[in-house]
Amino acid sequence: MHIELLRSGDKSLPQQISETISQRITSGLLQPGSRLPSVRGLSSSLKVCQVTVSKAYADLETRGHILCSQGKGCYVTDREPGRQGAAAGWQDSYDDYLPRAQLWRNFDVTEVDYPFHLAAIHSSLLPLGTIGATMAALVREQPELMATYGNFQGDPELREVMRRHLQSRGIRLSSGDLMITSGSQQGIDLVARTFVGPGDTVYLEAPSYTGAIDVFAGRGAEMIFVPMDGEGMRVDKLTAMCDRKPPKLIYTNPTFQNPSGVTMSMTRRQRLLELARSYRCLIVEDDPFSDLYFHQPPPASIKSMDTAGHVVYMKSFSKVLAPGCRIACVAAEGNILSRLIAAKSASDLGSPLLTQRAVLPFIERKYEDYAAKLRIALRMRQEAAAKLLKQYAPAGVTWRLPEGGLNLWLQLPESPAIDKLHTLAEQEGISFLPGDVCYAGDMPSRHIRLCYSQLTQEGMERGLRQFLLLLERHLRFGS
Repeated sequence: MHIELLRSGDKSLPQQISETISQRITSGLLQPGSRLPSVRGLSSSLKVCQVTVSKAYADLETRGHILCSQGKGCYVTDREPGRQGAAAGWQDSYDDYLPRAQLWRNFDVTEVDYPFHLAAIHSSLLPLGTIGATMAALVREQPELMATYGNFQGDPELREVMRRHLQSRGIRLSSGDLMITSGSQQGIDLVARTFVGPGDTVYLEAPSYTGAIDVFAGRGAEMIFVPMDGEGMRVDKLTAMCDRKPPKLIYTNPTFQNPSGVTMSMTRRQRLLELARSYRCLIVEDDPFSDLYFHQPPPASIKSMDTAGHVVYMKSFSKVLAPGCRIACVAAEGNILSRLIAAKSASDLGSPLLTQRAVLPFIERKYEDYAAKLRIALRMRQEAAAKLLKQYAPAGVTWRLPEGGLNLWLQLPESPAIDKLHTLAEQEGISFLPGDVCYAGDMPSRHIRLCYSQLTQEGMERGLRQFLLLLERHLRFGS
């Protein structure tokens, strides 16, 4: 088992080992019944003393993650050790470099009637028929597209459409400054694998997007979470943190932030850019939701104010058009973009040309009208969800309604036993996102995220009412 240890980090070595194994267990990389390496074996591979590993294992056992038996070893709980098969024996001991995989678990929608955990838009609101018809015509009339590798940087025609789209939102770049990726998740991964290595300091909002945390954890980065308030990331706190540990990269989702829904103020955006300039570091501005505002457009993007190439801007169209097409645009300049294109080419030889051409005419000619109608539909769903919260939410549960986006971020009272609530909800066919997966390590959270746009409005209202009644029982009786 490979664990990237930060010898000069703020956390002790036993704590780092315990937290990494805990995250591997909770995200499913270590299955119930899996046998952990021996104390001697893990201490040897990590080049630490056996006492360090013993302390980590003791902490894991105290928290109920593993069960240790003299002479038999330590196993992930909830299964008898003797039940694992022969194949699992060698597979469990085969080293990997994945410290956690929460995003993988978050997208599992099997056997759930009300998937409130998934930040997505119901298919009835998406232009799937229009894009599907375009794709069918392309296959019929230009079948050679399926036999053609696309440009590593992305289809030139689509990049030109994206350039005009970004220009209308204040980002003035050439099409040569843009790269098409398979969703913004790939963009985050490309930035991380290109510019982030073991021990590099990455700052994120607290809480933050689970998929970004997974990526930076996989690179062995030291992630430091910056508190937020109603104006977004506390840049004053970030400044003090950077004085102690200069940043290699700052990741932010400043508009209708996932998961909190908070939008960073213009003043904070300007100060964040000034901070990046002073430390000569990158900002990754992840922007999947800015077109989904309900009343007034959000503040201008950080990228629109960037004159020195400090911001790598990511605009995803996957959630709002067709998640299966996996289309996003990454904007960067100079040698930063060149290195990202090199990483992209090594990753997948370029995004599929067919899907790029399929979304191109819609983005070019129909996107703005579609987005306006989508905003109305999402606002209606949020208003319906807010009404149910006001009527059925138990005492002590609080929330702030965001001005756009897809999610509600609920804070529960003290000691809510969210793990137990999660199990009870799944038994009733309901899922939600526990807040602790939006942090690294074992940081406890009293929050949960609910997405109000994944279902039909009727289904959302039915499922949310059922969940809130369950939450009332859970908080009152603990069951």
